[in-house]
Amino acid sequence: MAKSKLVAANEKIADTVTTGFKKMSDGVVRGFDKMSNSVVNGYTKIEDKFVDRYLTKDGESVEEAKKRLKGEEKIREQEHEEKFNK
Repeated sequence: MAKSKLVAANEKIADTVTTGFKKMSDGVVRGFDKMSNSVVNGYTKIEDKFVDRYLTKDGESVEEAKKRLKGEEKIREQEHEEKFNK
């Protein structure tokens, strides 16, 4: 059976809308990813400078200080759990 002109036109419109939406969606996602990466990178730079200036000990690198701080945090969390789980 032959398709009517109306059905063919409807399919063409649907394809065009779908393609346009896909392009727009991809652009929005790419823009969000760029913005998100910029925010995270900016935060990491600020965090590293703060740790370097205020939290490192003599001769300790920023990475070493962060690792030490995470270890200290785990110890505090364990102590807190032990204190309140008695």
